[in-house]
Amino acid sequence: MRQRYAAEIAAPKVTVEHEPITGERLSIGQGFRALSFKHARFSGLMDPLVMVDHYFMSEPTFGAHAHAGMSAVTVLFEDSVGLFNNRDSMGNDIDLEPGDLYWLKAGSGALHDEKPTPGSRTHGLQMFVNLPARLKHDAPEALHVKAVDMPQIVSSDAKVRLVLGRSNGLVGSSSPALPLTILDAMINAGGEFEHEVALGHSQWIHVVKGSVEKLDGERLITIHSGEAFSVGGKPEPVTLVLRASSESQVVVVTGEPIKEAFVQRGPFVMTTEDEIEQVEAAYRSGRLGGLSD
Repeated sequence: MRQRYAAEIAAPKVTVEHEPITGERLSIGQGFRALSFKHARFSGLMDPLVMVDHYFMSEPTFGAHAHAGMSAVTVLFEDSVGLFNNRDSMGNDIDLEPGDLYWLKAGSGALHDEKPTPGSRTHGLQMFVNLPARLKHDAPEALHVKAVDMPQIVSSDAKVRLVLGRSNGLVGSSSPALPLTILDAMINAGGEFEHEVALGHSQWIHVVKGSVEKLDGERLITIHSGEAFSVGGKPEPVTLVLRASSESQVVVVTGEPIKEAFVQRGPFVMTTEDEIEQVEAAYRSGRLGGLSD
């Protein structure tokens, strides 16, 4: 979604976890504001995530833009109002509804444009999910998951939307790239929610509203609204337990770390600077395709 022009070079880290981090505030024009979380602030623990924006958008902001070497993933929250139009160079032209997911695996390169329709107000997450080197040159593909098709984990403590992946014996849609689970949890005050993290998968936890305690062995970590917490993949089974001190909304993303160095320049995430220059040249020459009217 967002253009970042300075190249960022990232290498794998060995840290296991990090303290909760507050998102950086970002505003563009009159219709876009966000809390932004970038991989560099998490010592590599977001892997395979490169960045996440928790955003509100009420008017077109970015226009058509390209992606390559990564997946651009949009998760809409249920309190969004109206429709969020999503177009790409594969010919998709879809009005996303509140709660929907759209996964654009850009691979070798694709054009993308997304914006709220007139009178709409979109609330959600935009995630850049890295691709391993072996997939960065794949043909682009997309996945649209409607909110009505997402399984729900419901108890007296919580209602959790299984946006993608697996949890508590339920199976949702699968990522077009590496294994990833996305959970959108509403937890009642005093309630708990558990999720079995796949072996070796990292965890990224963001509190949208409220406050939760993360139970991790003997360590108790409190994550407040506007903060995110990451844990690197562990070689033993992990049960993530979240306890809400007040009515809270929490997003949990667990995924298989890639553990490869990468270069990010704006919406391109490639293995080397040369690859970045090649895909930028392809974009300028129109070889990444176009958007239908």
